Amino acid sequence: MILELVDIRIQPGQQSEFDAAVQRGLEQVIGKATGYQSHVINKCIETPERYVIQIYWATLENHTVEFRGSPAFLEWRSIVGPFFASPPVVEHFNILSKSA
Repeated sequence: MILELVDIRIQPGQQSEFDAAVQRGLEQVIGKATGYQSHVINKCIETPERYVIQIYWATLENHTVEFRGSPAFLEWRSIVGPFFASPPVVEHFNILSKSA
């Protein structure tokens, strides 16, 4: 299992619209991708324009090759991209351990 960690900063004052858009994009687009397992959306308390999304994939290639190379990636970006204040920071992690 691979963890994709996405750090997003959105434009001020668009939190409620982004909340709906990011949930829709994850459920309707990313959630249907090959290798997708689950996700968590985190909203920052101290910086209301900051979100950290955790997406679990079966393999790194499920995200970096299959999803990013598909039309679904463009659909995802069309849903959430208009809210970005700057490009998101995306990193991938191997899971060392995970609670039940």
